[in-house]
Amino acid sequence: MPPKVLVSDALSETAVQIFRDRGVDVDYRPEMGKDPAALAAIIGDYDGLAIRSATRVTPELLEKAGRLKVIGRAGIGVDNVDISAASRRGIIVMNTPFGNSVTTAEHAIALMFAVARQLPEASASTHAGRWEKNRFMGVELTAKTLGLIGAGNIGSIVADRAQGLHMKVMAYDPFLSQERALELGVRKVELDELLEHADFITLHVPLTDKTRNLLSRENLLRTKPGVRIINAARGGLLDEEALAELLRSGHVAGAALDVFAQEPATQSPLFGLPNVVVTPHLGAATTEAQENVALQVAEQMSDYLLSGAVHNALNMPAVTAEEAARMGPWIHLARHLGAFVGQMVEEPMTSLNITYGGAAAGMNTGALNAALISGLMKPSNPDANMVSAPLMAREKGIQVATTTQDQSGGQQAGNFGGFIRLDVTTESGERSVAGTVFSDGKPRFIQIRGINLDAEVGEHMLYTRNRDVPGVIGSLGTALGDLGVNIANFTLGRSAQGDAIAIIYLDEPLPAAAAQALRDSGKFIQVRPLHFEL
Repeated sequence: MPPKVLVSDALSETAVQIFRDRGVDVDYRPEMGKDPAALAAIIGDYDGLAIRSATRVTPELLEKAGRLKVIGRAGIGVDNVDISAASRRGIIVMNTPFGNSVTTAEHAIALMFAVARQLPEASASTHAGRWEKNRFMGVELTAKTLGLIGAGNIGSIVADRAQGLHMKVMAYDPFLSQERALELGVRKVELDELLEHADFITLHVPLTDKTRNLLSRENLLRTKPGVRIINAARGGLLDEEALAELLRSGHVAGAALDVFAQEPATQSPLFGLPNVVVTPHLGAATTEAQENVALQVAEQMSDYLLSGAVHNALNMPAVTAEEAARMGPWIHLARHLGAFVGQMVEEPMTSLNITYGGAAAGMNTGALNAALISGLMKPSNPDANMVSAPLMAREKGIQVATTTQDQSGGQQAGNFGGFIRLDVTTESGERSVAGTVFSDGKPRFIQIRGINLDAEVGEHMLYTRNRDVPGVIGSLGTALGDLGVNIANFTLGRSAQGDAIAIIYLDEPLPAAAAQALRDSGKFIQVRPLHFEL
């Protein structure tokens, strides 16, 4: 019996026909996405679910989906899918991460033109029969300085288009290497310099804890007088109230927003201001982009259901069915090693050297590399997966080298039957971590900064580094107790050079205030809360 797919949101007929042409039984029921009860009543009959943004895939829905093997999202955003619940049920979640990059970049450029020349307001005035030629005095883009905040896939396209308009482009991106900046033709700067000198600022970063309110009131006040700000990335990256005040005062000459902190945005302090252009999250709203992502998701889902091939999966590595059983624990290890370094490093990475020893050397190292890099990139980009993360790394100019050794770890990572070691070079130094999989199938860290240890991977962990002197660990336990933080377990390591590290296992995330209190104590060289998706 052929696999059966339900399309519960609007997809093009061409995309639906791809399923049929590939031999997949497909039901096109776009009304189901808006009727959760009706969807839950029939979802148990399907192997695949193709959606856009209307369908909400909740744990409750998945409980009814006894046959479901794959969920395909036509587009990049998967906020409407409970990925953790899907993973627990063994359901693959895939998206189409780059199908709308050009469209979103073009929308940012269009918004920049619109705010520079006051096009929407001028159009409304002319439609009303008023010929106010002298009222709408704009500015040229030529020779102006564009400040890119984020120089990834979309940001790099905007940079290319802006250079075609003869703009000078500077970019702030903590993960952008100098080599990649030269390749893009942009000047790599820190945020302070960008704010001070940019005539136009465009945002191209995901919404994370680090980027939320990036253009805060304080940072907006540091911008160049007369700046124009464009956000077609994510709502919540800027302070809308503060931006409205600075627009009214004239410090900010204009703004154009396609995204808002609360969507649908039916009210905003920016609405009604004459120097503001707003659109209802249209970044991906072109015929080409919508068609592209629909066709891609149909192809990807058909590939998986018919042959087991996995593309653009958010919760499963790109490996064959035969490899999956053998490599599963090692893929988890690789992802955890990358996530460890990704949470430790806050500066541009220039190169990665991934070493596989013993049993790991004979595995699909390409898949292991992708898992490791996805873990590395995810702290800075929550959308990173095993397909998109290597491309993100290349776009940031990060060089990746892989080494295999038939023998076991030896002095490099202890004497183990197999190991993975990650060495990361940044602009200021190197970081290293190594791990293995024990016979119980659980990944473990076995070396950090050249210090041997044996540390399981926990969901909530605290890493500390200090000089190896008496009393530090005792004071750490006391301090955490005084801060109301419960220690579930801990692992220690020390070097001959006088360094010591501690891995503390916590029952819940460490509050930011507690981490800062430990840093302020002056007893630690480094304090870093860590989180791992188990």
